[in-house]
Amino acid sequence: MKKLVIALAVMLFTLPFAGLITLPLVFSPAALAACQTSGQLVVTEVPESLTAVRRDDVSVTLGHTQLTHAATIITVGSGIEGVGRQGVLIGLMAALTESTLRMLANAAHPTSLSMLNDGVGSDHDSLGLFQMRPTAGWGTVDELMSPDYQVRAFFGGADGPNFPSPAGLLDIPGWQSADPGTAAQSVERSAFPDRYQQYQPVAEAILVALTRPPTTSNGGAAPLASVPEATRFVFPLPIGTWVRSSGYGSRPDPMTGRPAFHAGTDFAAADGTPILAVADGIVSWAGPYGGYGQLIVVEHAVNGERVASAYAHMWATGVHVSVGERVTAGQHIGDVGASGKSTGSHLHFEIRPGGAFEPAIDADPWLASHAAKGLDAATAGRTACATGVWG
Repeated sequence: MKKLVIALAVMLFTLPFAGLITLPLVFSPAALAACQTSGQLVVTEVPESLTAVRRDDVSVTLGHTQLTHAATIITVGSGIEGVGRQGVLIGLMAALTESTLRMLANAAHPTSLSMLNDGVGSDHDSLGLFQMRPTAGWGTVDELMSPDYQVRAFFGGADGPNFPSPAGLLDIPGWQSADPGTAAQSVERSAFPDRYQQYQPVAEAILVALTRPPTTSNGGAAPLASVPEATRFVFPLPIGTWVRSSGYGSRPDPMTGRPAFHAGTDFAAADGTPILAVADGIVSWAGPYGGYGQLIVVEHAVNGERVASAYAHMWATGVHVSVGERVTAGQHIGDVGASGKSTGSHLHFEIRPGGAFEPAIDADPWLASHAAKGLDAATAGRTACATGVWG
């Protein structure tokens, strides 16, 4: 059975829709019994293995069983109101740190040794994925040897099995705006609070490898017939507001200096510069995703064929559209920012013939071949000065 290997550098997150770095994803035929469609995230298939690199350059390889537990965290967590992608990311970071995504028994509770487990731990009387202790009130041994129960306990909230104490993630005030590692520590209360941040790139890699965000309410791409045919094409930034700072293809990675493949075109522009839809279409993604930071994806029909355009690195306040919304060519859909894997304010722009999950092509000749019209700054509503950055 073939392996899926995703190599990540420090702070370099693998990205959706083949991402800023194009990597082959070869999924194991051992899939989930059915694709999960509840919640914000959709688990597609569980790879046979995955390798990623922590922030401290330590390589981590996870097997199919560990990734199956990750799928449980994703599916159960994203189905809990208020958790969302950020909460799932924090849950994965916590379980990676505490157990390396293993359901651990413990000799301190002999009955756990005869239950289904992935090994035996020795940290006090801790059990399972999140190393929860029966003596701390997290649950009984039987309960804590269930992955589903542990996930629900970790996230907590008013409907959590441990409400009101011990506090789960949803019970921690301000967890949404906290550093993910700090949020994980707020639940786990570890004697080594700095460990969780090390696993954030690994958790990001898991999310990208195991999930595909739903593009419509039923989890599938909008039918092509419902996407308006594009007849007018517009450059994604106003005239005079941008400088082309990085093109499509091989380049030194801006974070590591190592050779890498860049699947888009970067246009440096001042923070807040308006981002324009390049053609009529339907928004299929609007929100955070890995190294893209805040991402907008619009599906278009061009000469009867599906094409997606992607706009990355906005701040959360700079996303002005929502999934399912129809947009028109030249519409102000977002503002330039520097979220995600970015060294400064700029627009990372992609064109993907075939749709959001197909490989990107060089956007420059595509825009030229479709005679994309530049709109002046007055039309766009504001002016800005460009700065030389890329990401």
